[in-house]
Amino acid sequence: MAKIPINIATGSLQQEEIIVGIDLGTTNSLVAIIHPETKQPVALKEHDSSSLVPSVIYFDETGSIVVGDLAKQHLIDSPERTIFSAKRLMGKSYNDIRNNASFFSYKIIDDNTESLVKVQVGDKFYSPVDLSSFILKELKQRAEHILKTPVNKAVITVPAYFNDAQRQATRDAGKLAGLDVLRIINEPTAASLAYGVGLDKNEHKIIAVYDLGGGTFDISILRITGGIFEVLSTNGDTYLGGDDLDNAIVQYWIQQCNIDTAKLENDTSFAQAIRLKAEQAKKHLSANDSFDDQLGEYTFSLSKEKFESLIRPLVDKTLQCCRNAVKDAGLKATDIDTIVMVGGSTRVPLVKESVSKYFGKEVNDQVNPDEVVALGAAIQADILAGGNKEFLLLDITPLSLGIETAGGLMDVLIPRNAKIPSKAARQYTTQVDGQSGMRVSVFQGERDLVKDNRKLAEFNLTNIPGMPAGLPKVEVSFLINADGILTVSAKELRSGVEQSIEVKPQYGLTDAEVEQMLMESITHAKDDIAVRALTEAKTEGEQLLKTTERFLQKNAAELSKQELIDTANAMQALQLSITMEDKDLVHKKIEELNEISRPYAERIMDTAISQAMKGKQV
Repeated sequence: MAKIPINIATGSLQQEEIIVGIDLGTTNSLVAIIHPETKQPVALKEHDSSSLVPSVIYFDETGSIVVGDLAKQHLIDSPERTIFSAKRLMGKSYNDIRNNASFFSYKIIDDNTESLVKVQVGDKFYSPVDLSSFILKELKQRAEHILKTPVNKAVITVPAYFNDAQRQATRDAGKLAGLDVLRIINEPTAASLAYGVGLDKNEHKIIAVYDLGGGTFDISILRITGGIFEVLSTNGDTYLGGDDLDNAIVQYWIQQCNIDTAKLENDTSFAQAIRLKAEQAKKHLSANDSFDDQLGEYTFSLSKEKFESLIRPLVDKTLQCCRNAVKDAGLKATDIDTIVMVGGSTRVPLVKESVSKYFGKEVNDQVNPDEVVALGAAIQADILAGGNKEFLLLDITPLSLGIETAGGLMDVLIPRNAKIPSKAARQYTTQVDGQSGMRVSVFQGERDLVKDNRKLAEFNLTNIPGMPAGLPKVEVSFLINADGILTVSAKELRSGVEQSIEVKPQYGLTDAEVEQMLMESITHAKDDIAVRALTEAKTEGEQLLKTTERFLQKNAAELSKQELIDTANAMQALQLSITMEDKDLVHKKIEELNEISRPYAERIMDTAISQAMKGKQV
């Protein structure tokens, strides 16, 4: 068994093997390292191929998984088995993406809950964590193939606006792919590092990072003081990117050539071909004044002037986000010292000119905009590995801290390697009607089940007013001060009932114990995450059975005999599946019960609304 050397003072691993920087993108992903000879960051690629790996996953009929360029080819012939933009699902429930569900060509399960979305491919169900782990595993294998050495440690980037759940989901995906995720860092911070901004400890700067990718747009305003990056504001549009610039060209050509929209809907191959042709035109017009080409019987032409008039409304949308971000930061556009450009779509001349004009200064676009985030992640990895002694890293927590939730699962609030001082909070609720107390058990460790981690403390939050299950909102807060002392508090937000406890998280742990806990978390990652997924599925199934039972007690008279029989059978099947060790079977039975109950639940709801509205003017 290999040992992992660890520096207990910082929680960072010693430089015995390589640490990579990973940009896990919506459209493309890539890996970068610090070159051992030149000491410069480089994106990994094989010979003349691209450093970019499309963030696309294809599941074939036999269950094999293909990631990247080969998977992308199946977007046309097997859209229901080809997953793209999985990053948009990270940390999201169905309710979060309901309005954009039509954007995805694959099946996203609507189970009317606040739990993480699931994607169904054939008879299998995948969470966004599973999907992202397949991309990360591909990147890991690709890096190992190029470097001819094992790769087990990484720094992964996320958008600045990612919340706690989305960051934790990214961390879990890395773990499942067999990577020890040393740090999750913000994409704009990584981009700044790639430009050398913030590497000088005496530097004081305010910078704007303008990131226009394939599917999303983000603008972040950062203040850098003495090597510390502070995000002042973020803004953006998660459904605006290079794909929309391509679409503007497609719509123009459809009008110009009188192409029947039914042809596009029925002939997916043609629709994909015209989209790729539009992408080609966009790239061509960055360096030329006109584009002319043919596709079958159609001739497509576009001038640079016309292209710019088509995309100007989209560019103006990004500038409005910039105005909002600058205003939210309490600044003026002229206060920004440096503008860093990120994302392939920033190569479009109109984009560069418009951003430069708004901020009143030249933009920084010397580093490859597709690679800039991954290169910055590699610099951060080098700092963690001790390769860059000039850069001061604040003290960090050596192991994750969290609490026990339903099914004995560990819910991490402060991940390992979080900077100290640090604070985090998350809301929980009750499982049983009228529950008046909640036990808060604090654990330290990297495993998914609390039984495999180390218990630090426990206290009871009592006197919660009696309410139906799910109604109380209990906020659990973790605060680690500069001395590494952890204070945990729990507060029921509706009634104000509060309780707290002080814990010393590092107390009594030797270097060897921390090392062993880390080693076990990586060795057991696959089993741990499978157990977590099964436990979460069973908990979800049990909750659904309780909810359905309560609903039937109230509304049985409104249901037909057949509906009652079908519901009883589906409930029995779900109950039975919970006793088995198969998460996909549990999800399948949950979905079947939902399919049966949805029509009559909607019918009864509509009747109740119409009764309530009787005699009322709307």
